[in-house]
Amino acid sequence: MSDSLPNISPKIRLATIDDVSTIFKLIQDLAVYEKLAHEVTGSEELLKEHLFGKKVYIEVLLAEIDNQAAGLALFFHNYSTFLTKPGIYLEDLFVVPEYRRRGVGKALISSLAKLAVERDCGRLDWSVLDWNVNAIAFYEKIGATVLPDWRICRVTGNSLQELAEGMRK
Repeated sequence: MSDSLPNISPKIRLATIDDVSTIFKLIQDLAVYEKLAHEVTGSEELLKEHLFGKKVYIEVLLAEIDNQAAGLALFFHNYSTFLTKPGIYLEDLFVVPEYRRRGVGKALISSLAKLAVERDCGRLDWSVLDWNVNAIAFYEKIGATVLPDWRICRVTGNSLQELAEGMRK
């Protein structure tokens, strides 16, 4: 894609239950892009439950162009103890390749920032893979600070089970 492509104005909206299949497909496409397709072990049914079930864990903003999905921002609330305010954590931002470099990602993040302000959140956080230099440059351009001193810690699978059972030394 050339940098000279004109920006487009996507429609940004909160996802509805009818969007679950589209969201799951975009998640799969993101996993392929990040070279992590083998790690997608969830299902549309679980996604639907977590988006619209008895206990809602996540929300999604969808970007649409001509009624076609152009991207998503999947997020949830976190909390800042220092600010004593809720925040929003952007788990995944994905723009369909043919719409990249045309303002769709910025429209999604700007809409998410607006939602954070409306909800009186103290901050908007997300992570970025260190090899994704295009994303890092984009995030810095829109005013984000890439924190050099912080590392993500994660416990999953058997290690999570062992930790929960007190078996991990």
